[in-house]
Amino acid sequence: MSTSGKQSWNPDQYAANARIVSDLGAPVVELLAPKPGERILDLGCGDGALTVKLAGYGCEVVAVDSSPEMIDAAKALGLDARIMDGQELPFEREFDAVFTNAALHWMKNPAAVVAGVERALKPGGRFVGEFGGRGNVAAIVAAVESALGSRGLYSECPWYFPGAEEYSKLLEENGFSVQSATLIPRPTPLPGDVGGWIETLAQPYLSVIPDSLRGEFLREVVESLRPVLCDREGNWHADYVRLRFSAGKGWRWSDR
Repeated sequence: MSTSGKQSWNPDQYAANARIVSDLGAPVVELLAPKPGERILDLGCGDGALTVKLAGYGCEVVAVDSSPEMIDAAKALGLDARIMDGQELPFEREFDAVFTNAALHWMKNPAAVVAGVERALKPGGRFVGEFGGRGNVAAIVAAVESALGSRGLYSECPWYFPGAEEYSKLLEENGFSVQSATLIPRPTPLPGDVGGWIETLAQPYLSVIPDSLRGEFLREVVESLRPVLCDREGNWHADYVRLRFSAGKGWRWSDR
């Protein structure tokens, strides 16, 4: 059996099991170096936790995400937040910068994303972000797919995890000058075992499992990952590898 399920978002569940994702976004904000008065697009804003920080620099920020639930949470923070597919950005030369954290790996048409970002930026604008890179959550993916396979099930991987050279080439093909693009291995602490992470962030895989068997499936995956992702004190981590990048539209970063 083969299928591809959909990811849905619950802001409370995200805060409980994946808040560390936005908490670790501070270095990306520093790389962006936002300035007061700049107009910035936060692409894949989630619940707005980092968008608020950008606004705190005195920037005019527009936040977009495909999840209505996450946009509602961002609006509750007083943000200009809009439901939007990041692969179909409608903006034209409107922003000084586009910022993104932990979102681009969900957008499996990266060429459309980068082309839309290029259109959205003013001449001389910059594109700065971080997302899952090659090797991200490799152990988790292998364990989940193995457990599915043993049941005769298959679900397409829901993520796009490119290498640094691959993504740099895509940026350059769309008119960007790449300042940096680096894969960063970053084992990331989890608030509980990896089951909570899978339930929150890997729902397309779970969609092929009947509800009545989901608990058993998760327990099996958790136990298979315990020797790999859990230390002797019982602390769990996710095997993250992040791709952090910065690029400018139509100019060399050193000229900035």
